[in-house]
Amino acid sequence: MAGFKKVLLFLLDSVGVGELPDAAQYGDAGAATVQHTLERNPGLTLPNLERLGLMAIPGMEQFSTGVIPEGRYGKCREQSKGKDSIVGHWEVMGLPTPMAFDTFPEGFPPEILEPFTAAIGRGILGNEVASGTEIIQRLGEAHQKTGKPIVYTSADSVFQVAAHEETVPLPLLYEWCEKARALLNELPYGVGRVIARPFVGAPGNYTRTANRHDYAVYPPGDTDLEILSRAGIPIHSIGKPSDIFPEAAFTSTRKTSGNEEGMAAALAALKEKDGLIFVNLLDYDQKWGHRRDPAGYGAGLKAFDDFLPTVTQTMGPEDLLIITADHGCDPTHHGTDHTREHIPFLLWHRRIEPGPLGVRETFADIGATVLDALGAPEPECGVSVL
Repeated sequence: MAGFKKVLLFLLDSVGVGELPDAAQYGDAGAATVQHTLERNPGLTLPNLERLGLMAIPGMEQFSTGVIPEGRYGKCREQSKGKDSIVGHWEVMGLPTPMAFDTFPEGFPPEILEPFTAAIGRGILGNEVASGTEIIQRLGEAHQKTGKPIVYTSADSVFQVAAHEETVPLPLLYEWCEKARALLNELPYGVGRVIARPFVGAPGNYTRTANRHDYAVYPPGDTDLEILSRAGIPIHSIGKPSDIFPEAAFTSTRKTSGNEEGMAAALAALKEKDGLIFVNLLDYDQKWGHRRDPAGYGAGLKAFDDFLPTVTQTMGPEDLLIITADHGCDPTHHGTDHTREHIPFLLWHRRIEPGPLGVRETFADIGATVLDALGAPEPECGVSVL
């Protein structure tokens, strides 16, 4: 069933569907993002996702209302080590990561901070594991008085630099982050992302803005995006993909402020563009998962479910829809970290023969399916389900 003109790939950031076999090694035994979100939101239904097969995925059957799926449905295991966005995205695009990135539960060592402060010509505040929304409230006023950026990390492999947009203009903040990325590339630490975290407001009422920018480490090998590029197939990024894959030759990129803008941009691209339309909807992770907000997470799932009929009605006979994720972030789990989970694998097109895909052995089957659909060469990792 190859021969599609476009693939609309929605990656719902952190929308996992149940613990992986090795979840206990990561402190994530029992994690199940979608299942627990539904349990915490009595009366929440997702009829359009169910119609595509979400509730027929192994481990989701208890939430079925008896609707017979109209799409193909399954879930994928992760071969990569770790549970962050980069390794999840990379494996979806055909590049499993055998080594986890470094994390910094005690803050960054002098070998990282000293060259960074020398490069930017000033000291820093923070250097701790923290919630981004909390640390700017606590240190934002001191930052504005001193001009020193707030540097912090999380349970993920991230070097985050927060600064007030009126104190540190965005171009300067981005320049600092580019310097941090270059330094980290030269040091013997595997840091997945440097993230610019601009904010605005006054003491006691600071808020982060949509001008976040991620600087990801380059993949250690080719991903499926390179295969698409070499085949001359357009690739369009909506949201975070262009940050996660800095080496990829995207035909177009569209930054988004949240899920609502991302869905609107995806619909516009579906009407206008061919090739791969790669959409990351980040609010599940950033707004609701890490903040352990099951009500918000449920509302976000409902908003996407309500949006789906518009997508399927707009799709033509040569369009393929894929819905997946990159990891879990169970809003009912302990802590604030991602959770190591299976990811959903839902497919729909107008000619589809519905049925189960089972439990796939790697996220890379998703990228392999994209390549197959668009007529690109086969990847080294992953098996198409078409």
